Amino acid sequence: MIESFEALEEQINSCTACQLHESATHKVIMKGGKNPKVLFIGEAPGKNEDASGIPFCGRAGKILDDMIEDMDIQQNDWAVINTVKCRPPDNRRPRKGELAACRAFFEKQIDMLDPDVIILLGNTAEEAFLGNRQLQWGECREIDGKNVVKFYHPAALIYTKSRQPEQQEFIEKNSTLW
Repeated sequence: MIESFEALEEQINSCTACQLHESATHKVIMKGGKNPKVLFIGEAPGKNEDASGIPFCGRAGKILDDMIEDMDIQQNDWAVINTVKCRPPDNRRPRKGELAACRAFFEKQIDMLDPDVIILLGNTAEEAFLGNRQLQWGECREIDGKNVVKFYHPAALIYTKSRQPEQQEFIEKNSTLW
């Protein structure tokens, strides 16, 4: 049984349960506080994340950082994890088997971090967390005593800039959630 963040990190770093580990430069585990009020869940590491071992450190990470700042969440009050810990080739979506291989780590992270609010960044995070697609963008539901909200993935906001004001407005209107 894993009882510390260090032990969990060690298990993730030694994992060979799927083929993604074969091409990983770094396993990408998390960033942020270890007792967050808000947990952001992304899809998978990209090129910059694989190189650094830090989630959301590229262009999408800058958008996420700006969102966190706009949400006025203090530094230790948020954390970011991904559904899988290794970069899929060519930044493709993680496959079902890869999601399944990381599922125990993903669930343990959520359990250990124990946030009040979980923000699912896009469809893959939603499917990994809920088992299928159940939420609409911007919808908030209480699930197991936590407020769960679906946001656009920050990368989607890069490619569809017209969604940025919509997401910004949602953040402003729902600040009481976080």
